[in-house]
Amino acid sequence: MNFDKELDTRGLNCPLPILRTKKSLNDMQSGQLLKVRATDPGSVKDFQAFAKQTGNELVSSETIDTEFVFFMKKK
Repeated sequence: MNFDKELDTRGLNCPLPILRTKKSLNDMQSGQLLKVRATDPGSVKDFQAFAKQTGNELVSSETIDTEFVFFMKKK
């Protein structure tokens, strides 16, 4: 999937992946896609809740071994 920016939050625990995602999205244009890589198992639910609360779209979420990859679309 093509994306405009990538954020590596591997090794960080809640709430840092969400906080860094929020900061990155603030620097992006509406409609742009952010790829986030995380290792915190709680990030799956966190990103779903974040999308619901902020209106940014969680385009996809996948797990590869112990890594979670999220694609967020800026509202």
